[in-house]
Amino acid sequence: MAFGAFEGQIKAFHPCFGGEEGARYGRLHLPVSPRCNICCRFCSRGLGLSDNRPGVAAELLTRSGALETVKKALWLCPDITVVGIAGPGDPLATDDAVEVFGGVGRLYPKLIRCLSTNGLMLPRYADALKGVGVTSVTVTVNAVDSNVLKDIISAVTYDGTVYGGVRGAEILIRNQLDGIRLASKFAVVKVNTVLIPGVNDSHIGDIAKAAALAGANMYNIIPLIPQGEFQNTPPPDCRMLAEARETAEEYLPVFKHCKRCRADACGIPGVSEYAPSLYKNATETFSHG
Repeated sequence: MAFGAFEGQIKAFHPCFGGEEGARYGRLHLPVSPRCNICCRFCSRGLGLSDNRPGVAAELLTRSGALETVKKALWLCPDITVVGIAGPGDPLATDDAVEVFGGVGRLYPKLIRCLSTNGLMLPRYADALKGVGVTSVTVTVNAVDSNVLKDIISAVTYDGTVYGGVRGAEILIRNQLDGIRLASKFAVVKVNTVLIPGVNDSHIGDIAKAAALAGANMYNIIPLIPQGEFQNTPPPDCRMLAEARETAEEYLPVFKHCKRCRADACGIPGVSEYAPSLYKNATETFSHG
């Protein structure tokens, strides 16, 4: 059956897309991605139990451990309808996510499979993701102008070569937009942007327009969490966030209830959290490159 036949069901039963109705459903994030292939200046990924933000998980799971975790999570929270992979590194920097989604599809075919990526390797993995039944894809696009993006990312590792500055930004933007075009053929595509005052706050309309033209279905603007090289940059205030969303809505529906979930989240967003029952703190690490 064509993807279009499932699109309404995905939006209705995905807790991030279903609005008030979706608040009844749960999601599970499996932290199986050990590496990242870009260096964002605002990013501080890691392993631990205290930080409640993206890019953080209690531990890294093996592929077999991930499938056991799905089984346990469904026992703890039968309302889970989505299994997602969103870190703590980038899910397409290695093939772990694709392999795990394949296992989830074989064992739990009714669960929606959801991927969140920086998009660098999305064109290369699009066919594989379609093959393992991924029908929800989020791509984080922080600029579509390389002169803006070079101030947000410091390096891109692509095919074994590290690119910085404008060249690295150009490669990432090209692949992100190409990846969105490909993913939109088989998945609901959401674009995330981290709103950074003084850097990309006047660029939101350009990002939303480019994402819409590439085939994205919705847009999510995430306020900066001051950390990394942007640790001294104040987050956007409510007015700036509202203005950015209003600008983006000229091009795409805007998602407004993001909880900025951890890479090991489990439960109904904003209602229940079962991750402490699933994971223990570990000493494994992820890496860039």
